[in-house]
Amino acid sequence: MIEKPPALNKINTKVLWKIVTNSEYDALFHRINSKYLYWDNVKYKAPAGVDPATLWYAVKIKRDSMAKRVILGKSTFSFSVTGKMQELLHLLDFNLGGTLGTQGIIPEKDKKFYLVNSIMEEAIASSQMEGASTTRKVAKDMLRKQLKPQNRGQQMIYNNYATIRYLVDNQSQNFSVELLKEIQQLITHKTLVNTEYEGRFRTTDDIMVMDNITGEIAHTPPAHKEIEDWIAQLSDFINNDNEKFFIHPIIKGIIIHFMIAYIHPFVDGNGRTARSLFYWYMIKKGYWLTEYLSISRIIHRSKKKYETAFLYTENDENDLSYFIQYNLEAMYKAFEELKLYLERKIREQSDLLYFKEIPKINERQAQILKILTEKPKSIFTAKELISLFNVSVKTTRNDLQQLVSLGFMREININQRQLGYIKAENFEEKIKEIRGN
Repeated sequence: MIEKPPALNKINTKVLWKIVTNSEYDALFHRINSKYLYWDNVKYKAPAGVDPATLWYAVKIKRDSMAKRVILGKSTFSFSVTGKMQELLHLLDFNLGGTLGTQGIIPEKDKKFYLVNSIMEEAIASSQMEGASTTRKVAKDMLRKQLKPQNRGQQMIYNNYATIRYLVDNQSQNFSVELLKEIQQLITHKTLVNTEYEGRFRTTDDIMVMDNITGEIAHTPPAHKEIEDWIAQLSDFINNDNEKFFIHPIIKGIIIHFMIAYIHPFVDGNGRTARSLFYWYMIKKGYWLTEYLSISRIIHRSKKKYETAFLYTENDENDLSYFIQYNLEAMYKAFEELKLYLERKIREQSDLLYFKEIPKINERQAQILKILTEKPKSIFTAKELISLFNVSVKTTRNDLQQLVSLGFMREININQRQLGYIKAENFEEKIKEIRGN
């Protein structure tokens, strides 16, 4: 829980306006707003002789002068777009949207491969944030091999994976109550104690967001009888642009994310639904590279800051700027990580060259041979390689059997119905022979 700001009635208004209008404080205001600091940090920035509470309200006046307002339900929300936010928006606009530079970032022939991996990472991180207790390795094996989830944690990840694919396929839809319920139903399938809550708004007011340690209530969502009205207004906000002022699509997507969490329309799955809906809106608005980002992985690593951004907003008169600032930074970090990942993959692609030059070896088989040199104990199945290479089971089976016939791999029985493929006993000798040639 966080410290609430001081009351305004204790502030000397004459001193307050002297600070607001004194240009000597402009640099201080800029530093405070570049990170969009809350009261619990601003109070330590007060210069000698300046009351921290007075400085806080001077900052509030500066922010209010450039704020835009959004009315939903019975509440008014505001947000300010600072210079730092504008910089991040420019970088994200330049890198995530449009068609220029597409080939330079992700080669067309590799898009499906990278997309599958990115969706897996997003599904795993988003589910782990909500308590899914399984490792990335186990989760990826399950998704790649299309195995049946063995527990609730694996089911959550499987659901998230299926939901993201569904949203990509339905990006052209307008937002609707039906779409929202469908998302939540996909996300919570087979994970709720009461399956009646799948795809249904909550019907009670006993759902609250609480501090897990102290049990203190952090957020009380609107009453269940008001949910339909809130969602109807949110639907209008999502599907129609404001005639009075322009809201940048990325900022609008972040506000949508916040509002679903704020309204908390479902018994469970609200956080995952909110993050999924953000992805859908970004892709819908042409930010195609969002599909390849794992934003939830960044959020998962800084979950405390993510949760604090919600609390700052609600404790500072519904100022959404805290949440916007955090998410813009998370998006840019996710993009930077994607670039590093792609650079590594490109280097790995160059390492495939000598495998590709082997007679009768295609690119998929070259990748399998490369994996075997790095991870000699790997076991492949035709079903697993469907997701990895995005080809049919017949194609993957032919690839593996050809590698057997060439002497690089051998078959083993995993069970009565499934064959596995591992490296042959003389695999290293054959590879040395190739390298020697």
